[in-house]
Amino acid sequence: SGSGRRIVLIGHLDTVFERDSPFQTLQHLNRTTARGPGVIDMKGGDVIIVSALKALDRAGFLKTLNVVVVMTGDEEDPGRPLSRRREALVAAAKNAEIALGFEDGDGDPQHGVTARRGSTSWRISVKGTAAHSSQIFREDIGAGAIFEAARILDAFREQLAGETHLTFNPGVILGGTTVDFDAGSGRGSASGKTNVIAGHVEMSGDLRALTNEQFKKAKSRMRGIVRASLPHTEGRITFDEGYPPLAPSDGNARLLALYDQASRDLGFGPVTAVSPDKAGAADVAFLAGKVPMILDGVGLKGRDDHTPGETADLTTLPMQTKRAAVLLVRLSQPSP
Repeated sequence: SGSGRRIVLIGHLDTVFERDSPFQTLQHLNRTTARGPGVIDMKGGDVIIVSALKALDRAGFLKTLNVVVVMTGDEEDPGRPLSRRREALVAAAKNAEIALGFEDGDGDPQHGVTARRGSTSWRISVKGTAAHSSQIFREDIGAGAIFEAARILDAFREQLAGETHLTFNPGVILGGTTVDFDAGSGRGSASGKTNVIAGHVEMSGDLRALTNEQFKKAKSRMRGIVRASLPHTEGRITFDEGYPPLAPSDGNARLLALYDQASRDLGFGPVTAVSPDKAGAADVAFLAGKVPMILDGVGLKGRDDHTPGETADLTTLPMQTKRAAVLLVRLSQPSP
């Protein structure tokens, strides 16, 4: 409620694990480590937000801060359209100068995130001519849907792999005579026979890039590859709305420098920017271009997030809390 610069603190309450996942409970492995779903992505970061604000309240600093906390409940699997799902976050950040995201970053406490690649999903449907397998490659029948799908994926690899900050990954593929695919859940089924040319393929994956321009160019090239279909096959590619990128900026670098100084002054050593290739998409990116200074990856550290081995390094909890608290006090002061 203070009159200083408006600061947005961002967390999320959901995890990547579905209700039917067997990984559902928190387990303390020893005094310094704990394993559980979302323990670092990002329940630990949420705890740091609350702990830092409680400490500042006890010290009498909280009343001087102009802070708003936003914790979404669908970061890992948001509804559509995404822009609508993040209206509350964008509204909370109106007139804000600073945004801090409490994700775990790459798990290294000496790293902060000043840039994140955006991500979107793609889906490709391929149709071919079903016929007896003995007639495959015949001029009036063609190679079938599975060979066409293989051509598309291999062309993606040949033409797009290796570009800096750009990655693409086919996560699911189903092919055969009949295909039933639910892209929302990533589940489906397929059936076919070895003596029948496959007539249908469904596949989906993701695409990640550092800038909107890089996304635009990659999508154009992927569409061109899909259009160049083999005879008697046809492919169609669609892209989801996706998460926007958080491109590097001078303001983000400046905020990292302030966080780095706070860490050094606390005796925790330097903090440098991690490569955006090691930082996945996150909610802070929706504030890119709207908030001048953004820093993410200041949450609880650990390893193996998004896997059943997700483990927190509990020794980083007090360190990350102190770093956040000191930074917030300094940010409440007149602009440095």
